[in-house]
Amino acid sequence: MTDHPPSKRADAARNRQRILEAARTAFAATGAETSMAEIARRSGVGPATLYRNFATRHELLEALLVDEVDEVCAAAATVEGDSPGERLTTWLRRFFQYVTTKRPVVLGLLEHTDRTDPVFDSRGRMLAAGRPLLSAAQDAHQIAGDLDLDQILDLVVAIAKIPGTPEYRQPILDAALAGLHSRGT
Repeated sequence: MTDHPPSKRADAARNRQRILEAARTAFAATGAETSMAEIARRSGVGPATLYRNFATRHELLEALLVDEVDEVCAAAATVEGDSPGERLTTWLRRFFQYVTTKRPVVLGLLEHTDRTDPVFDSRGRMLAAGRPLLSAAQDAHQIAGDLDLDQILDLVVAIAKIPGTPEYRQPILDAALAGLHSRGT
């Protein structure tokens, strides 16, 4: 049998994914002002390929935000843990990661986008994805029933906004999440 080259569709999908990964890394490292040329360089694709996938910087930023929200929402359905409370905590840690890495993307988008644009409806999607996890943890009496997911996500977002390094914020997040569990017992 002979090896067949990958289809153009598969190549295009891989290129798009490489661009998104490179852009996510670049924006996290150097901020929202990272140039499209730098993203092309980091992704290993030419400028023509970059612009064929994302005609504008705005399109790239939107795709990054939507991609990340999709990943966090999907994680709610597949998150692992030995108990409902552990599954919720694991997902909240993934949400925290999202919050801490999305800032440069959102700042770049806000420059040229109305805040009422549907691309910013990530909160509604996150709530819909996470509510079953919270309900299961509350039903198992592992998380207090007087908390709703809006409050818990606000807590996580507030911790993510604390100035300092990830190493500084991590124990604060750990303490807050442990407090959610102790309130339910």
